[in-house]
Amino acid sequence: MRNVLIFGATSAIAHATARRMVARGCHVFAVGRNPDKLDALLADLRVRAGPQQIIAGAQADLDRIDGHRALFDAAMQALGGIDTVLIAHGVLPEQSACEQSVEALLAALHTNGSSAIALAAEAARRLSSPGTIAAIGSVAGDRGRQSNYAYGAAKGMLDRYLQGLRNRLRARSIQVLMVKPGFVDTPMTAGFARKGPLWASADRIAGGIVAAIERRRDVVYLPWFWRPIMLIVQHIPERVFKRLSL
Repeated sequence: MRNVLIFGATSAIAHATARRMVARGCHVFAVGRNPDKLDALLADLRVRAGPQQIIAGAQADLDRIDGHRALFDAAMQALGGIDTVLIAHGVLPEQSACEQSVEALLAALHTNGSSAIALAAEAARRLSSPGTIAAIGSVAGDRGRQSNYAYGAAKGMLDRYLQGLRNRLRARSIQVLMVKPGFVDTPMTAGFARKGPLWASADRIAGGIVAAIERRRDVVYLPWFWRPIMLIVQHIPERVFKRLSL
């Protein structure tokens, strides 16, 4: 992990992860949608970086898949190559809005699913061995639940794609990491009652992401206790599960 390209870099988890990577001496190219937040992020990382570290970035709407290749080109030119790609691009849609509007549903599936997959596919084409492709998914992708199945379906799609990509890229020594956070206290979850032992900070999740990359993990649940929780959820019989208000 030396030259890192981060998509969706202005999200709370990605920002915290970028800070940890810079602290390890990494060069970082950050891509974000909001130009003001991106400028603030880059300024923060430059203050933390050493004099020899490269901190650069670009503003882009990652829903526009036709612009992905140019972003990879810009990052490779700025950093002199890429060995790690972190895909943190995504939104948390309103489930009720997705139920009322097919357009809203497809937009959510595109942002959280197909556009993230497109980034992973381009990363697989660009990275040389050894390398890392990491994507932030969600425990919501492990099983469809009435409270957020539009979001869960997109993250589940991303998960399945990365499984196949991981299998294909193993011979090239490219790590494909799926990150599955549970409840995280970020601006994206501002509408939730963010209290209780199941909630984690963005920085805690960032620490888990960096550790998983360094340990060459395939899948990581963050915090760790979500793995046994979701194992139980996955094995509840459907005839019982469909009666639960989850």
